[in-house]
Amino acid sequence: MNYDAMAIDTEDVGPRVTVREAATDHVDFTLANVDLAFANSLRRTVLAEVPTMAIDLVEVEANTSVLADEFIAHRLGLIPLNSKQVDDVLYTRDCDCEQYCENCSVTLTLHARCTGDEVMKVYARDLVVGEPRPNEWVGNPVITDPEGLGSVICKLRKGQELRMKCIAKKGIAKEHAKWAPTSAVGFEYDPHNKLRHLDYWYEEDPVREWPKSKNSTWEEPPQEGEPFDYEAVPSSFYFEVESVGNLEPDAIIQQGIKVMQQKLAAVIQELTGDEGRNGVNGDGMDGYVPRSPDGVNGAGDYAIDQGYTTPYVNGGGASAWGGGATPYGATPYGQNGWAA
Repeated sequence: MNYDAMAIDTEDVGPRVTVREAATDHVDFTLANVDLAFANSLRRTVLAEVPTMAIDLVEVEANTSVLADEFIAHRLGLIPLNSKQVDDVLYTRDCDCEQYCENCSVTLTLHARCTGDEVMKVYARDLVVGEPRPNEWVGNPVITDPEGLGSVICKLRKGQELRMKCIAKKGIAKEHAKWAPTSAVGFEYDPHNKLRHLDYWYEEDPVREWPKSKNSTWEEPPQEGEPFDYEAVPSSFYFEVESVGNLEPDAIIQQGIKVMQQKLAAVIQELTGDEGRNGVNGDGMDGYVPRSPDGVNGAGDYAIDQGYTTPYVNGGGASAWGGGATPYGATPYGQNGWAA
């Protein structure tokens, strides 16, 4: 993506986006002609409700390392996986399979054994993506370092071995941070504090003790003796979105806007009572409410122990805190295998 500082919309009416800087892992832009509620909603949606892929289930066949199964499963879950065209992947709750299949998951295998005297490091590159899968991108470990190694999973000494089967599923960060598409989202408005939304603590001089951000150059500073405008509202918002690598920054923003549209469509449907409204339950909008992949009601055969269960199984589908469901679907603690 090669952008200059350019305006996406030349109209003065309606939202106006100006891209100030863009790269493969971050984008810096301004959003104008919207209110604070809209801008903050976009920020929150980008942070928590953009679907991505992450390892959610780990079946341990052999682990003679010094790290416990749960510890390694947690590390595997935090490895970013390519989520390009993740819409091709079904949520587990929407799939007809019993637990996972090629339509709602991606299988990765890890087999490493140290045979030398030196300490052996196991990296994300050692994860082998299985076929078939929904498309050619989803599930590939994100590797950005110059050596092409990826994240360190663990270290092995001579004779130690890891052999695991990892199941990656589609989910959102509202359920678990491993599905987060961003490492950070910078958000600012009114850099000169004209609206007095901030009350700076200072010892002697707030101007000297609180340096202005780079965004202050995009707005006029207040004039000496300028009267306070009680009716003023913020109209320009400064975003800086940093991706973890599973999605490109522009795709994250586009997906965030799409999720907001789908949620608003759901609200309109409930208010109007129009169950057949096209665009909500109609074409192209199936499963419009983002949730975790484990929204399964009841346990049934789903909670059969195949060798590894979570310590919170509590009778299969129920969590240790009572009930098997959260506001975003069932908890991951009632499944087979260690939850990543």
